[in-house]
Amino acid sequence: MFAIQRAYQQGSLAKSQWSNNIVAGLVVGVVALPLAMAFAIASGVTPQAGIYTAIIAGIFVSIFGGSQVQIAGPTGAFIVLLSSIVVTYGFDGLQIATMMAGIMLLLMSVAKLGNVIRFIPAPVIMGFTAGIGVTIWVGQWPYFFGFPSLPYVEHFHEKLWLMIQSLPYSDIPTLCISIFSLILLLVLPKIPYINKVPAPIVAMVIATFIQGYYQFPTVQTIGTAFGGIPPGLPEFSFPSLSLDKIFSLMGPAFTIAMLGAIESLLSAVVADGMSGQKHESNTELFGQGLANIFAPLFGGIAATGAIARTATNIRQGGTSPLAGIVHAITLGAILLFLAPYAVYIPLASMAAILFVVSYNMSDAPRFIRMIRLAPKADQTILILTFFLTIFTDLVVAVNVGVVLAVLQFMRKMIETVDVHEVSCKELSEQIKHEIEIHPDIMVYTVEGPLFFGAITAFERALNSIHKDPKYLIIRFGAVPFVDLTGLRILKGIIEELQARNIEVLLSDINYDIRREMYKSDFLDILGRHHLYRRFESALHKVEHDLSLQDKE
Repeated sequence: MFAIQRAYQQGSLAKSQWSNNIVAGLVVGVVALPLAMAFAIASGVTPQAGIYTAIIAGIFVSIFGGSQVQIAGPTGAFIVLLSSIVVTYGFDGLQIATMMAGIMLLLMSVAKLGNVIRFIPAPVIMGFTAGIGVTIWVGQWPYFFGFPSLPYVEHFHEKLWLMIQSLPYSDIPTLCISIFSLILLLVLPKIPYINKVPAPIVAMVIATFIQGYYQFPTVQTIGTAFGGIPPGLPEFSFPSLSLDKIFSLMGPAFTIAMLGAIESLLSAVVADGMSGQKHESNTELFGQGLANIFAPLFGGIAATGAIARTATNIRQGGTSPLAGIVHAITLGAILLFLAPYAVYIPLASMAAILFVVSYNMSDAPRFIRMIRLAPKADQTILILTFFLTIFTDLVVAVNVGVVLAVLQFMRKMIETVDVHEVSCKELSEQIKHEIEIHPDIMVYTVEGPLFFGAITAFERALNSIHKDPKYLIIRFGAVPFVDLTGLRILKGIIEELQARNIEVLLSDINYDIRREMYKSDFLDILGRHHLYRRFESALHKVEHDLSLQDKE
């Protein structure tokens, strides 16, 4: 069931590969350090909370998750959501919401919803991801430009306008460190040999040395803003619970759970493509659920699968959960031995890292390509989700985007439904022998699903019958399913036809639809002797009845 057990069974923990996984874990641990701190600071909590999260989540997801190479920790996708929870409910509220989200993820795993969540439409995911990227980018301006203390404003446009007005008051030393860090982040990955060293850690270390040497008084650091990072491993603490807190945090917790599920499964799919392995969606949700239950108990925040760190793990040769565990141990060792030096880390370097992260999250080339080439409906959903994420909040954006995508899907499904009268020639071609239909018999065929939205096409077609026959046979051979609303409306249509003295028979019905008809009261109106598995049987029945009537 668990990733580490599968890895052992498949031989990916063979001693010959231990060194590759240990090296990969060490590299990912170094890469995760600046990212974990940057995501935590941007979320409105202390930098050590991000490191604690990466340690706890990294261990739990590696051991209990559904992917052998997934690396978990805090990610940029959570920043906007978590920061709003911290502002409204405090850090205790964030811990409770994260634990509740973990329980929800466990329930999703038990309910086997892993495969369902992966089918959230691409325009919705692209829209809210790009919107989060823009929000993170703007949110880092105070640290990047070194603005003086700004008043808290709730709405994005107010925040943006306030910071634009503050641009003339940027702090020059802070801005120099920010730009220098950004240049390193953009240039180092393009230089041969040097690009093997993670650019974020290089930028952070060099910026830290510069600040440590020159001691610019106006440059904010982890020491001046947070008092540094306490050395030592995280300690267990349980947040104070109350029913009021639980009920008020139900909505934020659900959003964390949904976002975490989407992000982790997307990361797992990317990992499958890079590694050639296959993850188990529901097991992955189980591991993510445990990670989000236990991370807050050790001072952490919400966690999910991290695409960039997972990709780094695979590129460095990681093939098993051992790499994820080593990554967590590496972060723990850094906490134990290097925490005192964190006081000199400039927040400007963290902001530069998040500038790059936000651009990668936005995936601007793909965003523009989707706007240019996607169908109009998908373009509308993408743009609407994007702007709602920026100007309202993530919950509203995802809900509206998914609802619009579902309505668009329903519209397309309705257009696939076809109900029409079948001629003798068409029937003969389908059944492979000559058929003559009596003038008092009419045959209709239905193609496509008859759900509550598409049943109107069925109703419209049958109501357009210009001459009432004695018998109407409706062929259901191309109908994959009928929902309860469809059955209810179909029942009403049959009652109307019977009132016009038209005897209705149904043929070629698959097992699932027959079962639903038997379970409901549908057959009380139609009659069980009017339900046939084969069209020929139904036709033979009505021809026999007509012959008896002619004899009379």
